[in-house]
Amino acid sequence: MNANQANTICVVGAGNMGHQIALQSALSGFETYCTDVNQAMLEKAESFAENWLSERVQKEKITEGEAQAVKARLHFTEDLQEAACRADLVIEAIVELLDVKRDLFKRLDTICPPHCILATNSSYIVSSRIADATSRPDKVLNIHFFNPVLVMKLVEVVKGAHVSEETIKTVFDVCNRLNKTPVLIKKEIYGFVVNRVFSAITKEACYLLDQDVASIEDIDLAVKNGLGHPMGPFALLDLTGIDLEYNVLMAKYQDTGDIADKPSPAVVEHYARGEFGRKTGKGFYEYKSK
Repeated sequence: MNANQANTICVVGAGNMGHQIALQSALSGFETYCTDVNQAMLEKAESFAENWLSERVQKEKITEGEAQAVKARLHFTEDLQEAACRADLVIEAIVELLDVKRDLFKRLDTICPPHCILATNSSYIVSSRIADATSRPDKVLNIHFFNPVLVMKLVEVVKGAHVSEETIKTVFDVCNRLNKTPVLIKKEIYGFVVNRVFSAITKEACYLLDQDVASIEDIDLAVKNGLGHPMGPFALLDLTGIDLEYNVLMAKYQDTGDIADKPSPAVVEHYARGEFGRKTGKGFYEYKSK
């Protein structure tokens, strides 16, 4: 299969990343299905798409006709069979738990057409840990989008040893059709490129906070104004989700047994209180609900 034959994309997971990937797909001309086991999450995703498209029309970024065409291409359903049975590419954006992902990919392997590429949006769980749950390991890979998907251009495409050159070429072409800038990660490595750099900054920022060297606000100000970053590390953690940071680091610690890989006390404290950042209205900062 080449990119021109890839016309239908299925996104599994209607959370913050999933529903934006789905909307970007529909905006780019793909027939798109977004599926989730949580009906309330699907309704929220559909409402987001409606509001986002309406705002774009009001700002004269797109026409009403273009908005209606996007809506016609974008389908929301709880039925995984319906969403994936005609897919040329599936992008998984569910919880960062390996066993859950493996179960999903095993199901997708039985539902999707033989040519379909199965991708995970995971930023840390590499596809080689999932691929053997399917009969098509050469078509299983990481396609890592960045939040917010509708704004961020970068996509990391990871070529594990099991991934075919044909799959990589097709995915690169699809990413270009999605109006994204793909970069090739030539081998699997924990955290890929961007998150390895981000994790190093975040780890040091949390250390400085835990040692009471500087406040949250001042550390963020220092990084923004001293390094030229658009957001400080704590504001960015609130955006991406403190729960994600906690789960990823705990999974790494369980793999390595190295105490240095455990999440910082500051992250653990917020996680224990259910303060995950913007999604809950409070994290390192507080957010007023709209």
